[in-house]
Amino acid sequence: MKKILIHWIGVFSLLAFSTAAFAVAKEVPVDALVPDNIQRQTALIVNRVLERYHYRKVVLDNKLSEKILDRYLESLDPNKSFFTQQDIDTFAKYRYKLDDAIASGKLEPAFDIFRKYRMRVDQRVALPLSLLEKNKFDFTRDETYRFDREDAPWAKDKKEISDQWRKRVKNDILGLSLAGKDEKKIRETLEKRYKTLRRRIHQLDADSVFQTFINAYTLSIEPHTAYMSPERSENFDISMRLSLQGIGAVLRSDDEYTTVQKVVPGGPADKSGQLHAGDRIVGVAQGKDGEMLDIVGWPLQDVVEKIRGKKDTLVRLNVLPKAAGMDAPTRIVSIVRDKIKLEDQAAKSSIIEADGMRFGVIDVPAFYRDFRGQASGNKDFRSTTRDVRKLIAKLQKQKVDGIIVDLRNNGGGSLTEATELTGLFIPFGPVVQVKDSQGHIDVERDTDPEEVYSGPLAVLVNRNSASASEIFAAAIQDYGRGLIVGEPTFGKGTVQSLVDLSQFARGKDDLGRLRLTIAQFFRVQGGSTQHKGVVPDVIFPTADGSGKHGERSLDNALPWAEIKPAEYHPEGQLHLSMLQSKHEKRVGHDLAFRFLTEQNQEINKLQDKKEVSLLESERKKEWQEREQRALERHNKLRALRGLEPLTKLDDEEEDDTDTEEDPEGINRIMQEETARILADY
Repeated sequence: MKKILIHWIGVFSLLAFSTAAFAVAKEVPVDALVPDNIQRQTALIVNRVLERYHYRKVVLDNKLSEKILDRYLESLDPNKSFFTQQDIDTFAKYRYKLDDAIASGKLEPAFDIFRKYRMRVDQRVALPLSLLEKNKFDFTRDETYRFDREDAPWAKDKKEISDQWRKRVKNDILGLSLAGKDEKKIRETLEKRYKTLRRRIHQLDADSVFQTFINAYTLSIEPHTAYMSPERSENFDISMRLSLQGIGAVLRSDDEYTTVQKVVPGGPADKSGQLHAGDRIVGVAQGKDGEMLDIVGWPLQDVVEKIRGKKDTLVRLNVLPKAAGMDAPTRIVSIVRDKIKLEDQAAKSSIIEADGMRFGVIDVPAFYRDFRGQASGNKDFRSTTRDVRKLIAKLQKQKVDGIIVDLRNNGGGSLTEATELTGLFIPFGPVVQVKDSQGHIDVERDTDPEEVYSGPLAVLVNRNSASASEIFAAAIQDYGRGLIVGEPTFGKGTVQSLVDLSQFARGKDDLGRLRLTIAQFFRVQGGSTQHKGVVPDVIFPTADGSGKHGERSLDNALPWAEIKPAEYHPEGQLHLSMLQSKHEKRVGHDLAFRFLTEQNQEINKLQDKKEVSLLESERKKEWQEREQRALERHNKLRALRGLEPLTKLDDEEEDDTDTEEDPEGINRIMQEETARILADY
């Protein structure tokens, strides 16, 4: 069998590939949007590799063809802004033919659909441009605009979709007006935005169309499998080399918005405390005085190039905060670019006191390992396990009563580190089982009999703890070695690898790469970390039971599964019955924890909101009430921390200092409660 794996990704964290294709520099003639022989060959090879090597057994048939069509239309028009139901009806002829198109390499249906899409974009964008020229909008008229149409039906005809666009223009004008822009600037900004949208679609070439279509196939199978064209592969390599430079944020494209998917621990964005996962970036400016460019509708790569820059230079971002909602005014975030150093991401320790006891907190933001240093023979190469070992020794000298390992927002990293870190807390034995697509099971083991720390232990996790974090937390739980506390974790229990497709072809053409799911993780007790994640022994009220987050929110995610337990020897059963009830009674009266739960409820409410009022007075009222609630929450917490109250939320940024990145101690709230739980235990 060919060796298909050119990269062992191991536990691939929350870094996701956007399925939106990169644009090329020039507009592409419509008659150039046809498949070529290289794309036909690539489609055949992708299909063969998926059928043979993907962890989920792939059958390309009519049932899958239906899914591919729906996914392709969703990829092109995710917010149902261009196609009508009449268009969708015309595509019904392809519903049971796309499987044959891929299997035979006859890709014309995908390109036929895309050419119709491009035509519809031209027609739809013409309307807002004409409205900007001649229309005056009445913001005293009581009507609403549905900005999130993912679950809405397609507009039935041209009249209905035109009215949607009228409301969209009205909403865009109102939003910019509430942000303080004058009428002339608003119209200039929106004219440029809509023309950019049209130009972006005109710049998509045949390779972009092919990549979007093939990814409609891969994503219909499983959410972490994706095709990268040769150009996209090159950009991926560049991004991996430069991933620790700039502002330190992983971005993704959501419809026409650029969304912060993850803030890299230790990076400039993280240190600033001003940018968070879920925030939407709508503008970018260079330096203190550079023009703020409206980047709504820009290709992701173009946005990244504007944000990325030289060390010590300033970039200003115009941001719609996740916690403020789509109808709120934007805020300007200033960040000085820097290189993220390994020591900034390294594990750190602190001490928290609770109920007369002292607990050491070890914050582990990632499972890192200096593979280059190790390969070069450096005996002192950095790794998570080595750093944590030193921190444990330091905390023991300080005579702590227990240790908390904080894995919140840790998206994973090295599988080796997850295994070795577990070994610091257990004598020896299996840590995780890995089952491949052929059904073979390998067991990753801790072979070192030394138990570096055997005292009271708690592991703090949240909904963004994933992959390697879940392996560590699951092993600690299965061995009965410590308490798992917090929120159910992300639930990503699969392994991906990059496959070079060119090795399957006779010629020398670069066919790109396939990111392929090849294996699944299983706990030593036999259950998977996939889908369900790790459920804590003590669950915080901030836990989201809606299923809207993590692996369980992704289409076509692999289900939870179970295999035979490994042979292991748990240290004993933890007695947990009283811990949850004492926790719930305590946080019901805890003002700091109430801050978290109320903030969480506000964010969930905003995320459930799909439409906004176009009545200016109502819009202002909603925003002011939301700001007032947020201000009251912060001031209650500040009073608890002995801080002066704020008169407005913007004062909070001015209150921050270089020595105190979190003056209100928001990050400590969960740590403090974990310490109390460990004290209870």
